[in-house]
Amino acid sequence: MLNLSGGNILLDVNYILEKAQIGPHKVVADLGCGTSGHFVFPLSRLVGKHGKVYAVDIQKIVLESIIRRIKMEKTLNIETIWSNLEVFNATKIESSSLDAAFLINTLFLSHKRIEIIRESVRMLKQNRILTIVDWQSIDIPFGPPPEERVKKEQIISNSSRMGLKFEEEFLAGQYHYGLIFTKI
Repeated sequence: MLNLSGGNILLDVNYILEKAQIGPHKVVADLGCGTSGHFVFPLSRLVGKHGKVYAVDIQKIVLESIIRRIKMEKTLNIETIWSNLEVFNATKIESSSLDAAFLINTLFLSHKRIEIIRESVRMLKQNRILTIVDWQSIDIPFGPPPEERVKKEQIISNSSRMGLKFEEEFLAGQYHYGLIFTKI
């Protein structure tokens, strides 16, 4: 069991990473990683010194925060990458090089969701995992407005057109759904 570092209790990090089958020597990316590195640092521990974690975000201030923590914790297997995931081939990660990619609370932030998923798929090796976690469409007093939440049914129904095979849905926390896809 991983030791959680910072973040919040809205998402079950350990369960999500277990669902994505993350282990030693994997090359993975947290796409839209956020300031705290809530998934980046647990991923770093799971992939180990022979694995690699890409922390990708469009906000440079977010990446600066991750870099400070990398230095503080003397972590050697994390690389930060500034990118606009909405633009195909913009992310400086080689095509078909990732064992797993994560879009955790990323899609609701954009109206170019298909483009973000397409860029994520580009970086994945064939038969490897894309994990999408986002807000459920339930009435709660926090989180994004209901009209900004991503309907999981839309992602699933469009998945084959984006080069993905839907594998599984799971509860990623009390307010979030999780979807597992493999690249076909």
